[in-house]
Amino acid sequence: MANHIVLFEPLMPANTGNIARTCAGTDTVLDLIEPLGFSLDDKHLKRAGLDYWDKVEINRFKSLPDFMDSVENKQNLFLVSKFANQDYTDPDYSDSEQDYYFLFGKETTGLPEPFMRKNPEKAIRIPQDDTHIRALNLSNSCAIVIYEALRQQNFNKLERTHTYEHDKLK
Repeated sequence: MANHIVLFEPLMPANTGNIARTCAGTDTVLDLIEPLGFSLDDKHLKRAGLDYWDKVEINRFKSLPDFMDSVENKQNLFLVSKFANQDYTDPDYSDSEQDYYFLFGKETTGLPEPFMRKNPEKAIRIPQDDTHIRALNLSNSCAIVIYEALRQQNFNKLERTHTYEHDKLK
């Protein structure tokens, strides 16, 4: 099965490109909920994702309800928001045979408030100091959360492919 990073109406091509690169490096599916604030042909999007675009499984959805209809096991859907009560490290993501969906909101406004109010038990947060910043960068937030899921899955499909010559001297 797979881990999914889901972006609700992303606005910034560079963020989405960086997230796509993270998805390529972690074998994570990237789900995009329209409307997008840019074209998928955008040069900044392509530049941020480098030459990894062909390594990422991308699904596009016309709307949030369209995406929600596609999620079979809604117990494994997590809404990432600074307004959540539980930390992103609290849920159990360890079953690598399951699909896990991590839904991130728009850079400027997050996820729709009515949607969040209907699903508070699905909300997770990355702790931050709100006195200094409004929010963490979206691409950083995606990386933080997906690596926690992968850590709990013992980095399931990720292998150490690089070794250093000096390691062999020990």
